[in-house]
Amino acid sequence: MTPLLEVRDLRVSFPAAGGRTIHPVDGVSFSLERGRTLALVGESGCGKSLTGLALLRLVPPPGRVDDSSVIRLEGKDLMSFDEAAMRAVRGGRIGMVFQDPMTSLNPVLTAGDQIAEAVRAHRPVTRQEARARAAALLGEVGIADPARRLDEYPHQLSGGMRQRVMIAIALAAEPEIIIADEPTTALDVTVQAQILELLDRLRLERGMAVLLITHDLGVVAGRADDMCVMYAGQIVERASTRQVFEAPAHPYTHGLFGSVPTIAGPRERLTPISGSVPPPAAWPTGCRFAPRCPERFARCDSMPSLRRAGPGHDARCWLTGDEA
Repeated sequence: MTPLLEVRDLRVSFPAAGGRTIHPVDGVSFSLERGRTLALVGESGCGKSLTGLALLRLVPPPGRVDDSSVIRLEGKDLMSFDEAAMRAVRGGRIGMVFQDPMTSLNPVLTAGDQIAEAVRAHRPVTRQEARARAAALLGEVGIADPARRLDEYPHQLSGGMRQRVMIAIALAAEPEIIIADEPTTALDVTVQAQILELLDRLRLERGMAVLLITHDLGVVAGRADDMCVMYAGQIVERASTRQVFEAPAHPYTHGLFGSVPTIAGPRERLTPISGSVPPPAAWPTGCRFAPRCPERFARCDSMPSLRRAGPGHDARCWLTGDEA
């Protein structure tokens, strides 16, 4: 069965000082099935958001998606699409919910105008029909009194409402996939839960797939079917969410769980991961996590491939089994 979205060896290149080329996204591979949620998890700076932009070929210049990358939507090669064809995909088949709605929304256009603009970009409708569709979408994403909210500007809306407007824009052309990039950033805990529940409900009602980009393991728990853990531009672990939570295989994933507080079990001191994600120009030649890894040994000076850690469970670590 062909996955809805298939990504193989996705690589993003940027020119660097001294004529070098760096790859902040370096050989990322995963697949996304219709009706499922895949979480892409990792610290800031690991390449998660850039991966989401690369799928839509929206990498900011002078960066570019390497020609060797494979991005297939229902078997169709998006890398072969010209710009006009990609514009139809963006929003039409793949919707994007950006990280910060306050900066992503146009401050001088009303919520209704911005949603209607997205509708008209992909549907042959009149202005009145687009406005009616915008009001319906505002109601669908849980905004009360949508007819009044249509004429309000972003600064007149709460953070949760702005995020709902962003989701309404992403849904305007009824896409098959939603990429949600840190959709709960800067929201309080109650509103975070509401936004995540909204995405779950829309996925179930519309049969969409969701790519959830986040640094927060609490967001992933109970919401994502599958997850990929990303570090320094690479996938270092991928499996079902349950497998990763029950038996994390990569030392980096262990470190992420060790730095998360829990209300269950005995009180223990949190164990943060030492150091920080290095910039792409300073990545080691071997395992990129090795300088921070408590289990480092001599073989870590060479780069491991993804290796089988169990059925349907891969990890980029020499401590795991055979090459996946």
